[in-house]
Amino acid sequence: MRGLLLLWSLAPLAWQLYTSLVTPEALVSSSAAATGSFWTLENYRQVWLADPPIWRYLLNSAVVGGATTALTLTLAVPCAYGLQRQGGRLRWAVTLALLATAIFPTVLLFLALLQLARALGLANNLLALSLPYTALCLPLAVLLLRAAFAELPPELEDAARLEGLNLPRRLRHVLLPLLAPSLASTAILVFLFSWNEYPIALTWISRPELLTLPPAIARLAGSSLFTVPYGAFAAATVLGSLPLLLIVLIFQRSIVSGLTQGAIKG
Repeated sequence: MRGLLLLWSLAPLAWQLYTSLVTPEALVSSSAAATGSFWTLENYRQVWLADPPIWRYLLNSAVVGGATTALTLTLAVPCAYGLQRQGGRLRWAVTLALLATAIFPTVLLFLALLQLARALGLANNLLALSLPYTALCLPLAVLLLRAAFAELPPELEDAARLEGLNLPRRLRHVLLPLLAPSLASTAILVFLFSWNEYPIALTWISRPELLTLPPAIARLAGSSLFTVPYGAFAAATVLGSLPLLLIVLIFQRSIVSGLTQGAIKG
């Protein structure tokens, strides 16, 4: 069963990697290997030396993702702390409101965000793109961190308060170090969302050199009316997936620990 699940998950990635390493003729003809035109790195050279090159789109996505992650965590940590310390019906009402917001279909906000970008002059600004991303990621981030704060024993903060630590110092020196796995998993989820987001980036950014990776790849796939550059498209998706795979592999323990924190009590 595990092998079947692993095959189901890795098969699309393996096919994209294969497509990026073969010639266009090899994708449509089985006789390409006989003529010697099968494996190639031309697809990667094409996207790397394009104008603008793909590394520019990777950098733009990294800037937007980093800004979104930093802003989301900066807002989510105090919100989650205050929500957890708030007792009574108000906490549950706010929690339900955040849950409803987190599952709200964001596609319904598309036109409103477009009009907002036009009215405030936020188009073609990478850092401004992090504002709607933060708004969309904040409810889920607050819910995850609120659950993490709930797992900390209140006696721990009481002891820090007796030592004379004010709230900022309690958060910095006592609470946040204990929440490192939850902070890491939340940060990665926010970064993944901003890295893969497409419709808002497509409408807010029109200058080619400022595009993030998803709309840039979409333009690459639709660059010709008569042919589809499958190889270049696959090479771009492989290069765009490598940073995400690297992040997940490095922080996989923190991700699992943060997402399962509080799932088992004993």
